[in-house]
Amino acid sequence: MLPKLSHQQTLEPTYLQFLDALASSQFTGDIDKRYSARLAQATDNSVYQFLPQAVVYPKTQADVRLVMKMASQPDFKSVVFSARGGGTGTNGQSLTHGIILDMSRYMNRVIEINPQERWVKVEAGVVKDALNDALRPHGFFFSPDLSTSNRATLGGMINTDASGAGSLVYGKTSDHVLALTSVLHDGSVLETDAVTREQLQEQLEQQPTGIAAKLQQTISALTLAQRDEIEARFPKLNRFLTGYDLKNVWDESLQQFNLSRIIAGSEGALAVITEAKLDITPLPTTRMMVNIKYDSFESALRHAPDLVKANATVVETIDSKVLNLAQQDIIWHSVSDLIKAVPGGVIDGLNMVEFAGETDDVESRVAKLSAMLDKQLAGGEAGLLGYQVTADKSSINTIYAMRKKAVGLLGATKGKRKPLAFAEDTAVPPEKLADFIMEFRALLDSHKLQYGMFGHVDAGVLHVRPALDMCDPQDERLLKTVSDQVAALTLKYGGLMWGEHGKGVRGEYGPAVFGDTLYQSLRQVKTLFDPHNKLNPGKLVAPIDAGELQYNVDSTKRGAFDRQIPVNTRDAFPDVMNCNGNGLCFNYSVYSPMCPSFKVTGDRIHSPKGRAGLMREWLRLLEAENVDVEALAKAKPLGWLQRTQNTLKKDREYDYSHEVMDSLKGCLACKACSAQCPVKVDVPKFRAQFFNIYYQRYLRPAKDYLVAGIEDALPYMAMVPRATNLASQNPISQWVIKKSLGYVDSPALSVPTLKQRLDGHACRGYDLDALKAIPQQDREQYVLVVQDPFNSFYESATVYHFIKLIEKLGYKPVLLPFKPNGKPIHIKGFLDKFAKTAKSSADFLNQVFALNMPMVGVDPAMVLCYRDEYQEVLGSDRGDFNVQLANEWLLSAIVNLPATATGDEQQAEFTWFSHCTESTAKPKTASEWQQIFSHFGAKLNTVSLGCCGMAGTYGHEADNIERSQTLYQMSWDDTIKSLPQDKILVSGYSCRSQVKRFGGFKPKHPVEALLGLVDGR
Repeated sequence: MLPKLSHQQTLEPTYLQFLDALASSQFTGDIDKRYSARLAQATDNSVYQFLPQAVVYPKTQADVRLVMKMASQPDFKSVVFSARGGGTGTNGQSLTHGIILDMSRYMNRVIEINPQERWVKVEAGVVKDALNDALRPHGFFFSPDLSTSNRATLGGMINTDASGAGSLVYGKTSDHVLALTSVLHDGSVLETDAVTREQLQEQLEQQPTGIAAKLQQTISALTLAQRDEIEARFPKLNRFLTGYDLKNVWDESLQQFNLSRIIAGSEGALAVITEAKLDITPLPTTRMMVNIKYDSFESALRHAPDLVKANATVVETIDSKVLNLAQQDIIWHSVSDLIKAVPGGVIDGLNMVEFAGETDDVESRVAKLSAMLDKQLAGGEAGLLGYQVTADKSSINTIYAMRKKAVGLLGATKGKRKPLAFAEDTAVPPEKLADFIMEFRALLDSHKLQYGMFGHVDAGVLHVRPALDMCDPQDERLLKTVSDQVAALTLKYGGLMWGEHGKGVRGEYGPAVFGDTLYQSLRQVKTLFDPHNKLNPGKLVAPIDAGELQYNVDSTKRGAFDRQIPVNTRDAFPDVMNCNGNGLCFNYSVYSPMCPSFKVTGDRIHSPKGRAGLMREWLRLLEAENVDVEALAKAKPLGWLQRTQNTLKKDREYDYSHEVMDSLKGCLACKACSAQCPVKVDVPKFRAQFFNIYYQRYLRPAKDYLVAGIEDALPYMAMVPRATNLASQNPISQWVIKKSLGYVDSPALSVPTLKQRLDGHACRGYDLDALKAIPQQDREQYVLVVQDPFNSFYESATVYHFIKLIEKLGYKPVLLPFKPNGKPIHIKGFLDKFAKTAKSSADFLNQVFALNMPMVGVDPAMVLCYRDEYQEVLGSDRGDFNVQLANEWLLSAIVNLPATATGDEQQAEFTWFSHCTESTAKPKTASEWQQIFSHFGAKLNTVSLGCCGMAGTYGHEADNIERSQTLYQMSWDDTIKSLPQDKILVSGYSCRSQVKRFGGFKPKHPVEALLGLVDGR
């Protein structure tokens, strides 16, 4: 039986005292001490796991100042901090056992845009892509282009001096920093920008005392004195990152000083950045991309110098491992035509070469490269298979989207060993890259490791993620061995181990790179800024006299906790264990389908990554209690009285399971994560598993039983629809439903019912024996319509119109008897009942499938449940039956039908809105509907939106109504209002219900619009 779970990670007394004092002060932000919130911030995209004491979300710079000033008091000497943005670090950069200062929740304003002077002022928590959205109407963009741009914040980019694609042209983040506003360890504000020697001297004379003057004077003198040593020791690399950029504090002429350069790349170890003034770049008028294909990754690498010489803006590369993984991902449908296979050759390497700028110049450079490639292909250039050119901006962005997803895609590798970040951002001089990589590969091959490679060959940076199993202590030791060897190898080639993603816990390799003199200078810088080691301590370097660094490559890893979970339990919860922390679920865009609950709350526990982390800890704590999770999943619940007593004590007794429940019950079960996440983390799946176990100890809410029984009850309710509606739709009943069951309302049954609509209709009733008697050659004329509970009973006109459409197209519809699908049961975690329902329905559908007649369903969520959840719970017992989506069947049906020809002025035009589950599980759905409508002489536009906020029963529950409405307003509301109501088509029943609730009308299903087109022919 599920026990009450507790953990040992209580807050240290000093931190608790500090947080209480902060709560009693004028601090206006949020203070989160929940264990769940701490766990959600305990990991990033690295192998490490450091549990913080709390998470603090400042709203203003004044809040940050207050936090630091209070922490400088003697009583709070041991309280330390780490600033955090998107949490995408690959080496534990922002992880801490102290307090996380999360800047992304509130401090995310674009303060000012000045197109005339070409700069923008932002708060540290602004996401990079959000900034570019704000700049685009002005004709500018912020050019450093990193792969995590849809969740990485500007503060994080500055702290790691991020660069990314095109850095030979666009440079690093620090190259674009004009000024910074930062808060120091004692709460004082430091303003930094570029000044001449004369201006610096004037500032020091006017303000000879104070922290700013001391920093400027000491660091300017220090870097001038060490200039020769800096030039001798620092590698000559485009991507160079010291942590504290001693080299570029003074410009090359030694006439301009900029203290911002010392803060950029410091990983929050010197100051807390609150605001930044950045220069911005004009958007290029033309972009063109040449995708060049090779027979091996080595061929792609060795060809790269020729491409750099072609004056390309960007040269990116990926190997066959990443390409193969991309082909298994939702992303591939959008790029496959842009990277077509080569007849007679296998693409094992790809270089993506972009040219950006003025039209004539770009076209000229592409023409020269094309001529060179044609000549090399004609001459049988070794390894070169072919190339494609595209000038379509959307296509170029799509290709980059695949490249940006490479990190996550590698995490989808099968097996226990997963590609890991720890030596993934090596940088060497570009001319040495191919030789370096060959030796790097030999190193990894000597340890018999699998790996994928991609990166920025124009800058000599390659991302390499060797596959290791961090649950295996031997592999954990091997990580350190390989890390040491890679650090030595990069030095051998005149490069760096940390060429792009920052040092994080890898500060131990600093002395070998910088030498004793410069390493002590770095420690001196740390001492000047943060003498008490309060800001991200243990990273990069320690202050003088502070001892050794407390973090290194061997610091505590997530695997140390994961391996405490038994192997059979890990196998039973693969989605929980496979999350690699890449954080794509933190995508800022409201038009991205993943993850609506995080978008509407801004709370990381309400994200796939957060939920997976909480579940891992839940499984670990169960093992600590010697609980067999497999047996637990099959156990019977406690008696009603015991569950009632446990439920009544929920608010008085701590149980970690409640924190997991708080996270999971906020999930909309839209399943966008199962397709959008690079490693396919399926939250609704393990959510159902958790619900199934949680309610063995605690009472289920009554509304869950209502949902679980709805499919069984609907056929009986539909026998007397008017009486049912009279009983459920009156004000008293609606009040009872809301107050006692927690539902906003109860939808009315269709009147007339589907049965009544079909009385006297030619639609053939289901008779298995009669259908079996139909000759095989005639069966292709029949279409079996599979019912779902919502359309058949609440929106019968949709099913009726689909049946009429089938007839109009010359086919013979057969309405199959209603069989419960089980989707609502699964969502609420009644797994035993779902298994029985699925088996009964699958047995029936397999029997019908044997007729060799197409079976088609109207609602995408229900149809896709047959493919996904049924396969999960039934395995091979599911059988081979296939229920098609309406668009899938129509696409095949129109092949034999004459197309409708219309002029542009006569062409009907519609806009289609997809269901989240449909658009993520079947990414080609939009193009299929467009093809179908085009066949009937109509134009179908599609819109890319996020979740409508209904998601099955989620939007009907009173607890969720505010969030549901907010989600609708985030992305659907404006678009719906901008279009004629009769031209809006929505394929999901729940989405149509949401539009009816907040838009004031019920839009059509696409099949209804098609029926109108066919009738009008």
